This record gives sequence, structure tokens and C-alpha cells, in this order.
Amino acid sequence: MTGSTAGFAEPDRAALLALLEETPALTLATLDPDGAPRATPLFFAADDLALIFLSDPSSQHSHNLLADPRCGVGLYPAVDDWRALRGLQLRGQARRLREAEAPHALELYLRRFPFAADLTQAIEAAAPFRFQPSWIRRIDNRQGFGFQQEWHLDE
Repeated sequence: MTGSTAGFAEPDRAALLALLEETPALTLATLDPDGAPRATPLFFAADDLALIFLSDPSSQHSHNLLADPRCGVGLYPAVDDWRALRGLQLRGQARRLREAEAPHALELYLRRFPFAADLTQAIEAAAPFRFQPSWIRRIDNRQGFGFQQEWHLDE
């Protein structure tokens, strides 16, 4: 992983992981077949810096990812003052997980969202996806308006 700051120090990684832990939902950006952008809110669980989400396999964003796995993600904890705005903007690829990978992903998801265990029918019908970031921007207005750090992740 390389950064636009002086290296990628462990406290920065800790800040990324803390944001992922604090924020339960993301917005997934994909492209529809006609090239129009689509933004979809989804709950997610983190697997280090990778993000696991469940989707209806017949949803448009699932079809979009199967056609082109490149996508963007935005996630921000809820705040009511722009001076406290912080979050992550990410680019990467999302892929539907193979059957052998699904149990681990589902375990992470249900650990984060225990209520989902009561939604057996929905969980069984959902397809697990894994978003792997290739680029991350962290913003944090608490450190000064417009504060940001960027990293390109080695794949």
C-alpha cells in the first residue's frame, strides 16, 4: 500500500478501520447498462479493508457488478455539523463470492448485524459480494477543512 502522505503509518490504518467499524452503511456507485450512474445504500461488514455486502441477485446494482466489477464506495458516519464531517471514498472492484467463500462472509455480516439472522429467507436469497479497494481517500474536517489522505493499494 502506498500513500500520498509520508508512508502509511499504523495510526492511519487504525483510523480507516475505526471508520469502517463506526459506519454501518455505505453507498455503492455502479454504472447501469446505458451508462447512467446508480447509487445504492447497503449495510456492510469489514474484512480488514475489504467490504462484504449482501444483495438481491436480481437487483440492478448486482447485474451492473457482474457486467463491470469496477465501482465506487462512499461511507460517512452521521454528523450534523460540516466541521465534524469525516469518511471514506473508495474505488475498486466488487465480485460475487463463490459458494466456498460465502460462509466466512456471512459469518462476518451476521456478527455485525445479528438482527439479520431473523431474516432467514432474505439472507438465503441474497448474494454475498466482496468489495476490494484499490484506492482510498480519507477525509476528516475535524483536522481542518478539506483534510484528506489518499492511498493506492497494492493488489
